[in-house]
Amino acid sequence: MAQLLRVQNFGVSSDGIGAGEDQTLERPFGHVDPGRLFAWAGATASWPMRTDPGGSRGLDDYFTRDFPRNIGAEIMGRNKFGPQRGPWQDHEWQGWWGDEPPFHTPVFVLTHHKRPSLTLSDTTFHFVDGDPATVLEQAREAAQGKDVRLGGGVTTIRQFLDADLVDTLHVAVSPVKLGSGVRLWDSPDDLLDRFHLEVVPSPSGVSHHLFWRK
Repeated sequence: MAQLLRVQNFGVSSDGIGAGEDQTLERPFGHVDPGRLFAWAGATASWPMRTDPGGSRGLDDYFTRDFPRNIGAEIMGRNKFGPQRGPWQDHEWQGWWGDEPPFHTPVFVLTHHKRPSLTLSDTTFHFVDGDPATVLEQAREAAQGKDVRLGGGVTTIRQFLDADLVDTLHVAVSPVKLGSGVRLWDSPDDLLDRFHLEVVPSPSGVSHHLFWRK
């Protein structure tokens, strides 16, 4: 079977915004409060960062529980790893993800400024400079037959969509309007020339948009 490139559990506002502007070390999502986009996932029983028992079951929990299924590698943009721009000034700082990153696979970080690979627990970050098709080929080889997750952010997902490389997308649209920021789409209908779409509303208030190739 073909290895899919999948976007999973990617959160946007009702006006299509997935991140804010003016990202800093203290504000990974810029001026946007990520809690407004990801409260649905954090409330589930399967949320990987949950520190207390409990949490919701049902549709939302299915998506958080499904996150690692058949994923062998991840691709992310540099801004999802950290806020540094230009040449890497500080190799001691090892990204936002802590000593136990939630990926548990090889991760390919897109950057024009390479640095040595970094291993934290069972996740290895590789810093690569290449076009989307070349990086995807590297990630597929590392995934050893499993699928590749396209983790974001918005700009990275748009690059791979523009290159027509994405096979499936799951986008959770939260019932909040942000007004400004980095926009995934003007409307989900923007993708209907290439994808089928099914929208599944959740009791939490989010609408799960499921896209798959025509």
